[in-house]
Amino acid sequence: MARIVQKFGGTSVGDIERIKNVAKKVKREVDQGNEIAVVVSAMSGETNKLVDYVGEMGAIYDAREYDAVVATGEQVTSGLLALALQELGVAARSWQGWQIPIRTDGVHGKARIERIETDEIDRRMKTGEVSVIAGFQGLSPENRMTTLGRGGSDTSAVALAAALGADRCDIYTDVDGVYTSDPRIVTKARKLDKITYEEMLEMASLGAKVLQTRAVEMAMKHGQRMQVLSSFEDLPGTLVVDEEEIVEQELVSGIAYSRDEAKITLLRVRDKPGVAASIFGPLSDANINVDMIVQNVSAGGNATDLTFTVPEAEVKRTVQTLEAVRDVIEYEELRSDADVVKVSVIGVGMRSHAGVAQRMFAALADKGINIQVISTSEIKVSVLIAEEYTELALRSLHTAYGLDGD
Repeated sequence: MARIVQKFGGTSVGDIERIKNVAKKVKREVDQGNEIAVVVSAMSGETNKLVDYVGEMGAIYDAREYDAVVATGEQVTSGLLALALQELGVAARSWQGWQIPIRTDGVHGKARIERIETDEIDRRMKTGEVSVIAGFQGLSPENRMTTLGRGGSDTSAVALAAALGADRCDIYTDVDGVYTSDPRIVTKARKLDKITYEEMLEMASLGAKVLQTRAVEMAMKHGQRMQVLSSFEDLPGTLVVDEEEIVEQELVSGIAYSRDEAKITLLRVRDKPGVAASIFGPLSDANINVDMIVQNVSAGGNATDLTFTVPEAEVKRTVQTLEAVRDVIEYEELRSDADVVKVSVIGVGMRSHAGVAQRMFAALADKGINIQVISTSEIKVSVLIAEEYTELALRSLHTAYGLDGD
């Protein structure tokens, strides 16, 4: 017998028939003698609809009431799934975040979980009852409903699994696992049986949409085993585990990409102490995240060019912020380019092997792809290239690192 927390996303519970299908999957685990708790998202598209309702009330709104409205999507699906399970003869009841309760901080709209009081859920699971829990929501110190931000249901599920001491947290979605690259682009991409927390965290932060970054961070922190599975096909999934569980680690596990990138270049910036702070300080104050950074060697020690990337949606604000402090930074020209993509090679095997970056650069050069910016970490190498070369780069790198399947 195992203790399992199952999480079903918006597409998995998109309509009544899909909710009934989810109930059958839950019942299958119950029939095997497992103790089950389920975390559900709102029906696909429902959260966006609720957010729009709030927006129609006015551009400025009370974030506490925003959470009260937006959290209702999960309330509906948790109740419907509990009913579907009861129809199948499975003892079940729904739980909202405040009923457990899932204690969070008071940052409405993007709250963080502080603790979960699991005594009652634990007791009911031991009796064979399935607890169907609304994801994405919790309770603030002021006893107001909070929401955890986009993708918060994944975080709810992992946190609950860790609090309950679950053997596994199964994340059901519209894909059947984690692939070595996007199979819609790289037809030879193959599904991984296992991937480490660190690799999954890098892939999630670098463009892979399978799991939310916060959920992976929490799983890694608590050593909570996860599995990514399909809601629509009965196929083995991908386990996300500690590095020690993977006996023979491949050099590279995956090739990720992100189109949500824009390049900002400041030309002929005065090369003097404190110039970087004068550039990135105002951007930090404006809550604009900066990623890849490269600075050219100055000619004669007078001026230099500095390039960095920001989220594509933040280009306009970035330009406005830097133009407002132009007299302080003393740059001659500012250029922005949103027609770029970040491509990353990821693998914990890099720690013990040399030449990983060189193979990447050689593969791209062989296809005539120019590298604009480079950044590295212990288990990844990322490059910025022109967006038009995205598919060619992904396929070339996938082959170069021996990741192609049959």
